[in-house]
Amino acid sequence: MDNGNSFEIPFSLPPPEAYQRPSAGRPDFIEQLRAEARGVPYRPAARKKQEPQPPDPYVIHSLFTIEKGSRWMELGERQPAAKMLFGEFWHQGELCIMFADTNVGKSVLAVQIANNIARAKQTGPFACQAKPERVMYVDFELTNTQFYQRYSHPDGDHQFPDNFYRAQFNQANGVPDYFKSYDDFLIAGLEQKIRQIKATVLIIDNISCLRGGTESAAVALRLMNNLKNLKKDHKLSILVLAHTPKRRNPARPICAEDLHGSKLLINFADSAFAIGRSTTDAGLCYIKQIKQRNTQQLYGEDNVALGRITKAPLTKGKPGNFLHFEFEGYDAERPHIQIAGRHGYNRAETDLDELATQIAQLAADGLSQRQIARRLYLSVGTVNKLMAYNNPRPKDDTACAASPQPPTPPPAADSPPCINNIPRRLRHQINPKAPSRNTTACTQQYPETAMDSCANGPP
Repeated sequence: MDNGNSFEIPFSLPPPEAYQRPSAGRPDFIEQLRAEARGVPYRPAARKKQEPQPPDPYVIHSLFTIEKGSRWMELGERQPAAKMLFGEFWHQGELCIMFADTNVGKSVLAVQIANNIARAKQTGPFACQAKPERVMYVDFELTNTQFYQRYSHPDGDHQFPDNFYRAQFNQANGVPDYFKSYDDFLIAGLEQKIRQIKATVLIIDNISCLRGGTESAAVALRLMNNLKNLKKDHKLSILVLAHTPKRRNPARPICAEDLHGSKLLINFADSAFAIGRSTTDAGLCYIKQIKQRNTQQLYGEDNVALGRITKAPLTKGKPGNFLHFEFEGYDAERPHIQIAGRHGYNRAETDLDELATQIAQLAADGLSQRQIARRLYLSVGTVNKLMAYNNPRPKDDTACAASPQPPTPPPAADSPPCINNIPRRLRHQINPKAPSRNTTACTQQYPETAMDSCANGPP
């Protein structure tokens, strides 16, 4: 120390860089300005993790409503019964799914239902008990020109009711930052249009445009929750169109597993129905109930509704300017599904027995396999397999050896050697007109399939 007034600090001060770390209480841009004024690099403050807060008791209290069973019966009696919009397939207040293969007629039937709901008119034999509803049909599939062609005619275009609104999707370049995903962006757009026209019925064609391109359970759950919230907040009746898988087995009746995507889609739906393509007649389709909550199943596997797409005039003297389903009655589903195909037998055992019996009867009448195939609209290979299905062979050589076989007569002395004992490459050198296989001895072992085996050994 140079003088008595000066004193020595008992500790050393930290360097200026030590003060550059801001506190967690100030905004980041304030701390960045302070660091620039000091001439030190800016380093964001270490944020402390927020400790979980105890739940709000008022929020928890309103999460569930609990009443006695008798009280719920009282409340249910006071509420009006749900009215039909499309017969027993779709009721008011339901989130319904209609699914089918591509190019079967989902959009045609959906527009027909929307047009009739807006008029309070039944669709074919299926009642519409509601008053005229304001319908918003969201079309992700057709362009304006394609929609016009379906409902126009040179003698006059179809006049849709004033309660029918069609929304066409306009592809956006990007999603605003305040939306978590593209699906949330679409749902917000739908909600805005629902408020604008005060719609009470929403039809979406189709659900593939609302998903993120995956079939995961998480995406399906988020989508169905969004649709259920729309239904609840705006008191809507919603119909959503969907597809079936590409490799669906056409020999099996349509069921809930045929809806493309996660099983949660149909689990969270109130009702569902499907359109199938009949194999008995080109252009004939059938509609089948898959899931229902407000009614019993009337149009199940034993009673599906038949119909075909037509543009015939709806009334006499009017032009045919409305593409629609014309219903033709009811039938069981089994006669309308594919029975035989090119690959395997993954179909009902009763169908195989019935078809194999029919083939055996035609074969007994003297028809060849090719003639049977033409008559039954099957391939020759399918007829051949079903003939073997009706007359099964022993499974292995042991069973074949165990069954008694008539002794093979020795060949005559002047007869030529068996063609099957001659190498294939030498057969035509011996006799150019000789067949590639001698079937004389084959008929002794398997008379019903003479061309399929040979008792003289393999070729």
